[in-house]
Amino acid sequence: MNVDRILPTDEAHDLLDLATELADRELAGRAAEFEQRAEFPREVLRTLGRAGLLGLPYAEEHGGAAQPYEVYLQVLEILASRWLAVAEAVSVHTLSCYPVAQFGTVAQRKLLPDMIGGELLGAYCLSEPQGGSDAAALTTKAVRDGDDYVVSGTKAWITHARVADFYNIFCRTGGPGARGISCLLADRNTPGIAPQAAERTMGLHASPVAQIAFDEARVPADRLIGGEGMGFTIAMSALDSGRLGIAACAVGLAQAALDYAVGYARERQQFGRSIIDFQGLGFGLADAATQISAARALVLAAARLRDAGRPYSIEAAKAKLFATDVAMRVTTDAVQVLGGAGYVADHPVERYMREAKVLQIVEGTNQIQRLVISRALAKG
Repeated sequence: MNVDRILPTDEAHDLLDLATELADRELAGRAAEFEQRAEFPREVLRTLGRAGLLGLPYAEEHGGAAQPYEVYLQVLEILASRWLAVAEAVSVHTLSCYPVAQFGTVAQRKLLPDMIGGELLGAYCLSEPQGGSDAAALTTKAVRDGDDYVVSGTKAWITHARVADFYNIFCRTGGPGARGISCLLADRNTPGIAPQAAERTMGLHASPVAQIAFDEARVPADRLIGGEGMGFTIAMSALDSGRLGIAACAVGLAQAALDYAVGYARERQQFGRSIIDFQGLGFGLADAATQISAARALVLAAARLRDAGRPYSIEAAKAKLFATDVAMRVTTDAVQVLGGAGYVADHPVERYMREAKVLQIVEGTNQIQRLVISRALAKG
């Protein structure tokens, strides 16, 4: 389905046209094969980077396109509607560039053109085996030793763990709690950094997720981002933006599932009629279309607050919560529309359903989003 969009500039229209062209040419026809092989499409990310689609929200002086976040998120939506693993990779990489772009030194920002251009792929190392939602309790330590920090600990559920060129490491340089956390930028070839075997995930098989062990890895002190004790602030600020990225991915995935289900329901004949003409099924598709439009509107409303420089973290939580729940519901219903055909890999909706689940978990579980929203309500 063609989505009728209101965009801020003619340039934004051109960018979405470019994203659609690349998504159709580079993503749509490869997704099933790469997912089956569990192979990460690194060259696709380079292609998107060289086309300027990995640096859309970042400043032109750093190699970005200086686009509003609402434009970037709609590009993500288009990519996700063709191949979620690639869209999620773009979202995670954009998140990984954020600490340096927003808090980095002049010297650190010299890395941004290669990061934003896709030559260097990033990973965001926050979660740990015993601490996902409670990020302030992380235990990975970094001890200053001369001109280096010596990092020890383990990170978990790290997207791009086995393919990244740089890592944002959130680690403890001080006392307990949020104020003792700092952020270090490490190169992949740093001795003592050891990505572990890839996790065997329900979906997103083309996206490498793994633990990373840090065994006295020495990271130069000039790779400290934002100063000691700034790590938690950096992490939470980045996650507000990252939640919108995941929400946009959810909208794109839900739209893909709806489009496929509608196409199937138009063609499938039962009792002498197309099954979409039966109200029990057609009304469900109507509800799905409405929910997707509502999710898209929530995502864009939060993005426009961000673009206006206004507080948006609560709206980002609402958007992430609603959009990912919608994606789970719509993809599940799409499988049901196809009946037995929906349960086999000949049709993509079974993959969409498996992929949707992770969107309710990453960048803060939906239970955490509800906690964020309810606390805001309690404070008034």
